[in-house]
Amino acid sequence: MKIALIQPKMRKRPMDTDLKTHMAPPLGLLTILKLTPDGHEARLINENVEKLDFGVDCNLVGITVTLDVMPRAIEIAQQFRRRGIPVVAGGIHVTGNPDSCLPHFDAVCVGPAERVWARIVRDAEAGTLQRVYCDADGFRGDEIASPAYDRVDRSRYLYTNVVSTSRGCPNRCSFCYNSSPNAAYILRPIDDVLADIRVLGTRHVLFIDDNFIGAPARTRELLERTRGMGLKWSAAVTADVADDPELLDMMAETGCQSLFIGLESINDASLKSVNKKNRFEKYERLVCEIHRRGIMINASMVFGLDGDGPDVFGRTLEWLVEHRIETLTSHILTPYPGTALHRHMEAEGRIADHDLSKYNTAHVVFEPRGMTAEQLHAGYLWIYREFYSFKNILRRMPDRGARRRSYILFNLFYRKFGGFTSLLSRAVSMRAVGRFAARIACRIR
Repeated sequence: MKIALIQPKMRKRPMDTDLKTHMAPPLGLLTILKLTPDGHEARLINENVEKLDFGVDCNLVGITVTLDVMPRAIEIAQQFRRRGIPVVAGGIHVTGNPDSCLPHFDAVCVGPAERVWARIVRDAEAGTLQRVYCDADGFRGDEIASPAYDRVDRSRYLYTNVVSTSRGCPNRCSFCYNSSPNAAYILRPIDDVLADIRVLGTRHVLFIDDNFIGAPARTRELLERTRGMGLKWSAAVTADVADDPELLDMMAETGCQSLFIGLESINDASLKSVNKKNRFEKYERLVCEIHRRGIMINASMVFGLDGDGPDVFGRTLEWLVEHRIETLTSHILTPYPGTALHRHMEAEGRIADHDLSKYNTAHVVFEPRGMTAEQLHAGYLWIYREFYSFKNILRRMPDRGARRRSYILFNLFYRKFGGFTSLLSRAVSMRAVGRFAARIACRIR
């Protein structure tokens, strides 16, 4: 069989450029490539970096679905189904909310694909495709397949050195897909993680786990085994990392450059409303502990939580600038279907917009409690403009010279002048831009 594996095109948010859409290859579909049985020909088509030809020669289509691309995934499925080609969908949105996806595809894969993809291919070939494929009970980390890194066209992406050490998260914040009934937290064997790093043949690694420190003892073991590899790495962690100075020391010693942290809010009432364990009074110590080890912080902030009023934007900006937070990823609270937040808001009748293409954390799709929808959207746009203004870029400049190269790269060439950098990448390729940035970053220690 000939199989087309499709990543639908994402809808860029106001602060995004082509650098975002070309950031990294889709690991989910690369894993499916690896899982495809011998004797079948599979190819990956990422709409974010190439045009999708609906006339492509194939007998089966697989689509990976996040919530914001669901409308596009439906359009793609309709085109191929009209040709009589069966379409299978999987991914985080399908796993979190399978019932709403079923009407639009011939089959859905709920949960990990490792146990079922070969069966899906076999059934499609025989014309006996089932509606739902799900075999997740007792799924183990040693069953997680490595992505087919050798199938990546590196010229199209900023970073291809992306590695997962786990799937899911042990926490259940209500706005996150990890609060859905089908969510699970699974750790990969450390030997498999190290093997992926060696296959990539790089010193610069982005760990893409939802929570790199979900199992702290195991994180320590992983980092201990990376000693001597000369890595420069980044990852996403929770604010709990402030309570483990020994782990923070290991991170710094093994080459950690930056940590993405879901701070989410400076209001404790807002944090509590979404089952977030963070407490604002711990944030100053968190920032101090990370910065004094020479590690940068990418703060994730969510606006529109039930404890937020119109003043939250100004107070948040003041705190971020005062504490020299290096980068900001800002979101409007979004009730993803399948999450606890969605169930709660739906019961209260607060979901105002069901256009899933707007569910990318850049639109207001619900009725906020402490401000109007217009105030929420305007504040979201305002804080990005102000945070990345020249004035505040200078005010947030790290006090250690060692971090300044990476800081300037991100704040100026990714955010402030991302459009120009995107144009440059068309002339010299995304890979060249990414390698240049990585070389500079690797010199900061």
